[in-house]
Amino acid sequence: MSSNRIIAIVIVALIHIAIGYALVTGLAYSAIKKAVERVTTVDIEEPPPPEEEPPPPQEQPDVAPPPPVAPPPPINIAPAPPPIQTQPTIPPPAPPALRVPPPAPVAPPPPPPPRFQPKSPTPRGNPGNWANANDYPSRALREEREGVTRFTVTVDANGRVSNCQVTGSSGHSDLDSTTCSLISRRARFNPATDGDGNETSGTWSSSVRWEIPQ
Repeated sequence: MSSNRIIAIVIVALIHIAIGYALVTGLAYSAIKKAVERVTTVDIEEPPPPEEEPPPPQEQPDVAPPPPVAPPPPINIAPAPPPIQTQPTIPPPAPPALRVPPPAPVAPPPPPPPRFQPKSPTPRGNPGNWANANDYPSRALREEREGVTRFTVTVDANGRVSNCQVTGSSGHSDLDSTTCSLISRRARFNPATDGDGNETSGTWSSSVRWEIPQ
């Protein structure tokens, strides 16, 4: 047998097997369908629940009657007496206490008197010689100017002039400056003394009259 014939036989056999399988499965499906149609549906009704019987009535126990109670005694309610208002007695105010003024402060004792009487400086010699006609400023002399120069000097513990100040001008500055210059250079003093007799500084005042000599 050739190969083509063998293949044809196999194919024919497979076709027969398929046809047979189809016939078998189709017949089985028809039989099952008919068997299902013959089955009838049966409705089963559930029985109604039984009715509950009412509970038997409970027997009431025998209860003894309550003992007799005596009524309470009557209460006599009397109205409260009105409150009594008392006025407190206020004592009279005490008299004001006498204010005693504080004692006056004691004045300090006065200082003891000095053992020596303080003294101011005094000139040595004649003060008129400290400035004379020969000391007249030449310009003031030519212009015939006159006046009075008042001054105050400070004298140290050595009796010399340490400062000169014009306290009253003559009206001419050259006459005033010449006065202080001459007094500071020529004046000599006895120095001032304090309460213990020690030499100290002090002040002395005077004036110079400037007049053109005749």
